[in-house]
Amino acid sequence: MENQYLPLSGVRVVDLTTTVFGPYTTQILGDFGADVIKIESINGDTLRYVGTARSKGMGALFLGFNRNKRSVVLDLKEPLQRRALSKIIESADILVHNMRPGKIDKIGFDPETVRKLNPKLVFASLHGYGESGPYATRPAYDDVIQGESGGAALFEARDGSPAFVPSVIVDKGAANIAANGILGAYISRLRTGMGGYVEIPMFEAMVSFHFAEHQYGHVFDPPEADLGYPRTLSKFRRPYKTADGYLCVLAYTDKQWQNFWTLTSSPECAQDPRFATMAARSKNINELYEIVGFELSKKPNAFWLTELNANGIPVGAVNGLEAVKNDPHIRSVELFKPIEHSSEGHLTLCGSPIRFNKMPNPIQKEPPCLGAHTDEVLAECGLSAEDLAAIRTKRRDAS
Repeated sequence: MENQYLPLSGVRVVDLTTTVFGPYTTQILGDFGADVIKIESINGDTLRYVGTARSKGMGALFLGFNRNKRSVVLDLKEPLQRRALSKIIESADILVHNMRPGKIDKIGFDPETVRKLNPKLVFASLHGYGESGPYATRPAYDDVIQGESGGAALFEARDGSPAFVPSVIVDKGAANIAANGILGAYISRLRTGMGGYVEIPMFEAMVSFHFAEHQYGHVFDPPEADLGYPRTLSKFRRPYKTADGYLCVLAYTDKQWQNFWTLTSSPECAQDPRFATMAARSKNINELYEIVGFELSKKPNAFWLTELNANGIPVGAVNGLEAVKNDPHIRSVELFKPIEHSSEGHLTLCGSPIRFNKMPNPIQKEPPCLGAHTDEVLAECGLSAEDLAAIRTKRRDAS
């Protein structure tokens, strides 16, 4: 089912990416309505083999990062199949790859060559590190960039030892930044009629992500305070222990704090100059959060959920993954989508949170089996029946 109201309906994306950073970027474009053509080797994206699976090459992580795409298998060492990719590129609006600088040049699809084929193409390079820097040729993965970008050390500053966020946050965070950059370049193409080159490096993306707040006092030259946003680095900023569990609470505005002090019968805190304004609270955040933790420990979750919500103070439960899936709000907005997959049977995928014009955004294309759309796409791009037969023969010989 294709939705013409989606903003990228009719836009064709050539996806030369693997693992998570690239496929999540192109999945976002597919969710927005683009026709994403995923070019894979004979063995497929390595992510196909990660996680539990019902059949070979259809692992859980691949299914989570590759909806709304069509899969085409091509051996780019073989001239006819390189020509087939050229034909696909000629029909496309956007090309996305996550090969290291130089690798895509070796197979003949460097930006200059590709834009001669299609001057209107937006050529997007997703790298570990920016092409102009000394790290340009290094390989990069989520764990490495969590460390190098300062993310792991934020835990050390707060807890005494470095740690990883238990999520592939670099891949997914950089992918969202990449999708924005690609859309910006595509908007420029719509205005000027000319394509362009856009580069999105993981390292720089996540340094920008972290330093938006952690630049802190170093925004000023000379610095007015240390690096690191004190509120998020406070050792007391964590889920608060109540009388029977844990809750996440964040009073933030002056009004919310006044309500909190009234609710907890703490007039002395309401009058304390350390906590009277946003600026004062920022300077005394450890003392403030320690008091909040003490107050919340006195009563059970049910009391706080009722009273804090009634007083306009943001509060939330500490949900496990199963509880999140069954959360009444998440169920109501139908974020998790049941689909019947042609080879994998019944699946439930977490869909896009974005709605356009208040319309639901169903999954339009199932995560594809390897090479499922090779003949379909190549025929659309004008390859002859003889060429298709030759490519099929080569593919059988290689498998």
